[in-house]
Amino acid sequence: MADQPHQFSKIAEELVGEFRGVPSDEPKRAKKRPMQSLATVVEALLQQHQIGRESPEHTIRGQWKALVGEANASYSHPAMIERNMLTVLASHAVVRNELFHHRSEIVARIRQLPGCGHVKALNLRAG
Repeated sequence: MADQPHQFSKIAEELVGEFRGVPSDEPKRAKKRPMQSLATVVEALLQQHQIGRESPEHTIRGQWKALVGEANASYSHPAMIERNMLTVLASHAVVRNELFHHRSEIVARIRQLPGCGHVKALNLRAG
């Protein structure tokens, strides 16, 4: 902590700047955050977006034909998992209705896949 300079409050910096006659070039509502190394930021982004890593979405996409059947799989696509809910884009209303009626069976099959035990429901959307 001794290697980093002391951070004054925004009010204190503005008062000193006004006293010296130096205008502030920072926006009024901007927040100063501590600097991070580029490696830390890139690693956080890679982890957040699952780049270069195996994700549950990849596992589900690889097994989609076996999960829902070949006919339904050709008109639907598993998109993403948010809040333990798998969003599925279905381009045909009949397929969307079929997936809706069999959603509990499909979710049970998905939960058996490795790394997909947290999926609890399907969110079916037109797409």
